[in-house]
Parts: sequence; C-alpha cells; structure tokens
Amino acid sequence: MNQYQRAFRRYLWLFFPLMLFIYAHWIEPNWIDVSHHRVKIKHSKSLRLAHLSDLHIRSLGFREARILSILEKEKPDAILITGDSVAENANYLAVSIFLKQMHAPLGVWLVKGNWEHWRSNDNDEYLLESVGVELLNNSAKKLQDNIWLVGLDDETAGQPNLTQALRDVPAGALTLGMFHSPAFFDQVDQRFDLILAGHTHGGQVRLPFFPPFWLPEGSGRFVEGWYGNQVLRMFVSRGLGNSILDIRLFCRPELAIIDLVEDI
Repeated sequence: MNQYQRAFRRYLWLFFPLMLFIYAHWIEPNWIDVSHHRVKIKHSKSLRLAHLSDLHIRSLGFREARILSILEKEKPDAILITGDSVAENANYLAVSIFLKQMHAPLGVWLVKGNWEHWRSNDNDEYLLESVGVELLNNSAKKLQDNIWLVGLDDETAGQPNLTQALRDVPAGALTLGMFHSPAFFDQVDQRFDLILAGHTHGGQVRLPFFPPFWLPEGSGRFVEGWYGNQVLRMFVSRGLGNSILDIRLFCRPELAIIDLVEDI
C-alpha cells in the first residue's frame, strides 16, 4: 500500500463519521414518513384521523413547516396529538403558534405526555386553549355522532383515571382512546375500540435488524406500529421530534394517517 492509498483510507475514516452525523442530525429528523392505515369499524361513516406524537417543539423550523404541509395535503377530519408537544426548553409560545396553524373539521385534540408534566407552567393550558386545541385529561368528548374520544393522563408522569375518563361515554359508543405512554395499554379494558399512543420514538436511534438500544420508561413491551387484536387495537407512533439526543438514525419520524372505514 503506497502513501496515497494510506492517506485515502485515513481521510475516509474521518469522512464517514462526519457524513453519518450530518445524516442523523439534519436529514433523517426532517425526512417524515407519512404512514397510511385502514381500520374497519362498525360505523356507517368513514373518518380520517391524523395521529401526531412527540413533537418536542423547541422552535419553529423546516420540520414544523413540513408537518403543516402534510396535514394540508392529507385533509384529516380530526388531528390527534398524543403528548410531548413541548421540549426541554419549555417553549410553550412556539408550541401554541405551531398548533394555531392546525385546522380540521372535527378539531385538534391533545393529551399530556411526560414532558408536559415535567415542564408545566401556569400558562400552558391557557395557551393551548387560546389556539383552539382541546385538551383531554381523564375526560371524554363526542367527536361525531356515536364516536367518542377519550383522553387519559400520562402514566409515567401523571395520574390516569379510567373510571373518570369513561364516565360520560354511553354504552355501545365507538370509543377512541388517546394516551402517551403505551405501557398503559395493558391496563385498559374492552370499552375501547382503538387506542393511539406514542412516547417510544420507535427507539429513535436504531440499527437495521436489531432491537432498540433504549426505550424510555413507560414503553413496556411496545416499540412502534400495531398491537392488540381485532377487538382492541393500539397504534404506537414513532413520533415527530427528538428527545435527549437531537438525532435520528434508521428510525424516521412518523405522521400517521388512519382511515376508519365501515366494516361491511
């Protein structure tokens, strides 16, 4: 091996980590995967839901603009956000400005994640309400006809209360649940038809064909995608933002579009 080959190899070993860091820090976190899902339900009307989770908004930039563009294109009937909208800098002003730009005929709905608890302040709930976002915290609201939306507090940092949350939901209603940490799925009952959760980030930093290196407390046995059965199903989103490390690797951010269609 001559001196030129040795120099090339040396620079290659320096170049590869730099390119990997650029990809993981700037490219993949902004390369949003719009996943589409069809779920059959016993209801006469179809419904399109946009499921967002773990936004972790620090400021408003390219990723936030891309999310709004996707929502504009997909035209969901309702936008459901399963917690951790705020980041460690507690910039609720940026969160409220971002959420104010979201619109859907049946509203924008949100439940608290662990970061909403850890970075709570006296104005956070007011800011959310002031931009037209419905906060569901151990409570339920009718979404459409006999479809009810139930939001539960986060198990990791809050106090979920199933009895209180389901109190107003009539028997026989199609019940859609929202909570942040998916481990709580093992405590819910058959009154739910579909549940949406987040929190795991899908692992955020992965290697192909290997399980995640680390999942946050409250993930349980869940990582990403669908769990449960035809009676009670849960979808766990990989989320859209980053936590702890501002990188993603082989685990693209996800915005899920879930079409509820009549089971004929």
